[in-house]
Amino acid sequence: MDSLTHIVLGACIGEAVAGAQLGKRSLFYGALAQSVPDVDFVAAFFLHGADNVVAHRGITHSLLFGVVATFFLTWLVKEKIHKTPLSYRSVFLLFAANIAVHLFLDTFNAYGVGLLMPFSNYHYTFNVLYVADPLFSVAPFVSFLFLLFLHKSHHRRVHWIITGIWVSAFYLGFAVVNKWIVNNDVRKSLAAQNKPAVFFSTPSPFNNLLWFVVVKDSAGYHTAYRSVFDKGELTFTYFPRNDSLAGRVQNQKDLRLLKDFAEGYYTVENWGDTLVLNVLRFGQVVGWYDPHEHFAFHYYLNYPAQNDLVVQRGRFEHWNRESVKAFFRRMLGKREEREPRNKE
Repeated sequence: MDSLTHIVLGACIGEAVAGAQLGKRSLFYGALAQSVPDVDFVAAFFLHGADNVVAHRGITHSLLFGVVATFFLTWLVKEKIHKTPLSYRSVFLLFAANIAVHLFLDTFNAYGVGLLMPFSNYHYTFNVLYVADPLFSVAPFVSFLFLLFLHKSHHRRVHWIITGIWVSAFYLGFAVVNKWIVNNDVRKSLAAQNKPAVFFSTPSPFNNLLWFVVVKDSAGYHTAYRSVFDKGELTFTYFPRNDSLAGRVQNQKDLRLLKDFAEGYYTVENWGDTLVLNVLRFGQVVGWYDPHEHFAFHYYLNYPAQNDLVVQRGRFEHWNRESVKAFFRRMLGKREEREPRNKE
């Protein structure tokens, strides 16, 4: 999830674990604990291009790191800082709960996490939540504000702890159900159209009602958008993989890393004088509006120095009144027949 969500949710968990002993300081401890795995942002200062892409949510989001960090931070707080009345058990629980929740939540985003690093570079993901979903984040954010300003002995603090944690948990369950509905519809549609059944689905930006679907075949991918309110079969747009273009890439190391990161879902394209690799797992820019749009993750293979921002590059390009209105209509299951606009 985004950093703000981790901070406010961590603060709520911190209050639940240690609020009775620490008062409002528990908010700080919880927010800090929940932020620990995101220390990998430091790698961006030293790594660039494909190396940085692979490193993000890598070793610092592994189970091994989680265990080591929990024990180290518990020792640091109790043996070196000496500024907390919490017992060893409570400090350990505070860090363990928050780091575990952080890793657990990040597995629900498209980027995934390297849970088994350094033994495996595979990024585990359930593709259930968009990385920044306002409806998931609103409850812990509002709860955090109340916990921050209410007196430490106020009787409503327990209410806001419960709200901040359990409303988000309920929304996560809601998202899992939506994923099941969409995947079930996709399987039925693929069977009816006699298409391959190898596919993935992931939420479109900032919501859990409209999903991006990619079906894989031997030479490329069929893409579509599916709302939980849609009826009927899916309408697909085809993108060839263009593996033959990859032979022109001089930097084969970057190409190999990105192919592994894409987990089999990538295309190679020519954009003028630029050879581009797209990772399809992150969806399109405004694909619900123009099904032939660019993908949000595109890497300039012959200009490696121009890839410091890759994952959400151009994410809001072409977001305007028309495309946003179309976005909300598609979320509600309303389809419109239109000619795709010409890309610049």
